[in-house]
Amino acid sequence: MPLIGLLSDTHGNVHPSIIKFFSNCDEIWHAGDIGNIAIAEILQKIKPLRAVHGNIDGHELRQQFPEELRFTVGGVSVYMIHIGGYPGRYEKKVHEILKRERPKLFISGHSHILRVINDPRLELLHINPGAAGNSGFHEVITAVKLNVEAGRIFDLDVLEIKR
Repeated sequence: MPLIGLLSDTHGNVHPSIIKFFSNCDEIWHAGDIGNIAIAEILQKIKPLRAVHGNIDGHELRQQFPEELRFTVGGVSVYMIHIGGYPGRYEKKVHEILKRERPKLFISGHSHILRVINDPRLELLHINPGAAGNSGFHEVITAVKLNVEAGRIFDLDVLEIKR
């Protein structure tokens, strides 16, 4: 069963505890605002990386990582974008994509607020992993691990580190 490490908003810094937290993962997914290419390279050395660029990411990261990703892992369809909103407050473009494509898991970052919200209207789970870096207003660094298998999302684990 694939174990996924999920983070966002590193802004050029990855706390060593996150690297340890992700050591048993099969893949790492980054929901944007990576910060610099060195962070992407650090994460890629740990495990295979799937990532989208965020609004602060420069040309080099935008060339390597798209604005949005759609893929399936463990029978779970995934849509990931940096700025997407959350249930009841999706960005307009994102809401149209979610209604049309019906992914089972929607991941976005940007807010620096960890959120895991079931959206019964669109029959999906929304995860914003919060902020894994030191830049921003957040007081807690967060990252998430989850299992995906046979179309199910389960065993969610959250890492919280006081800044």
